[in-house]
Amino acid sequence: MRTCRVCRGTAVIDLPRHNASFCAEHLQQLCRRQFAKAIDDFEMLAPGDRVLVAVSGGKDSLAVWDLLIDAGYEADGLYVGLGIGDYSTESGEYVRRFAAERQLALQTVDLREEYDYDVPTASSVTGRVPCSACGLSKRHLFDLAALEGGYDAVVTGHNLDDEAAVLFGNTLRWDLDYLARQFPVLPARDGFPKKVKPLVRLTERETAAWCLVRGIDYVVEECPIAAGNRHLGYKESLNAVEAQSPGTKATFYLGFLDRIAPLLTDRRLDDDVELSACTRCGSPTPNEVCAFCRQLDTVRGHDPVAVEMVVPRRRRR
Repeated sequence: MRTCRVCRGTAVIDLPRHNASFCAEHLQQLCRRQFAKAIDDFEMLAPGDRVLVAVSGGKDSLAVWDLLIDAGYEADGLYVGLGIGDYSTESGEYVRRFAAERQLALQTVDLREEYDYDVPTASSVTGRVPCSACGLSKRHLFDLAALEGGYDAVVTGHNLDDEAAVLFGNTLRWDLDYLARQFPVLPARDGFPKKVKPLVRLTERETAAWCLVRGIDYVVEECPIAAGNRHLGYKESLNAVEAQSPGTKATFYLGFLDRIAPLLTDRRLDDDVELSACTRCGSPTPNEVCAFCRQLDTVRGHDPVAVEMVVPRRRRR
């Protein structure tokens, strides 16, 4: 039986990248320390900030909400019902239960009820992958809610595994514009709220363990229409490397932030695209009508499409 590196008590988790095992108490200590270090190192938040947490019902978004409250931040949640069949129904139930049990403020937006479309239908009508319609919808609604609510920042639950996978893909393509923007803080600018990712020093396994020891129930199943997303493939590749060489993901991503990201600062700040207010909703856009409103014009009013109709086929190996 493994023992905790700190107290020598019974360990609940073994973390090869730290070459150590931890009991429940000291696992939480580790997570709090990594969470706080990310916030401090990248100046994500200041004491007294009001933040809006993008919650999905999964482990990462609920873990970051819990960590924020645990650290004393005023953090409200926003859940967007995407209309992805039973998956969305179940996810929403986990979010509402989490908020109710802790007496936290939760805002909800239902795409079908408020905008007359859902993600599966948008994917079917536009012929684009579901993740495209999903991401566009969530970004617009989170920005809108944060600005209207006067929040200091939008917080998302992107973890170390997520960011390493995105970095891997951007590096394979040497996409310098995306590499320049891959930073755990996006400063506020006209029409856009500040966005931060406090979990970038914690892995998926660590956030899952946080939820376990804190008694947080979350939706375990992956989104049924995300199958085939290339970032999932990048994660699998990095997992294989990590299994052979623990700590590789952290070295890869945190090394990028420390050594390479500073070299791309000028490219990140050189934003010469002129933005104006969307003539429909007022959001910043380089065009007369923003991408969200153009999508809305195309997809609203169509009959709902079953989730099974837009599940991507897995590539043959």
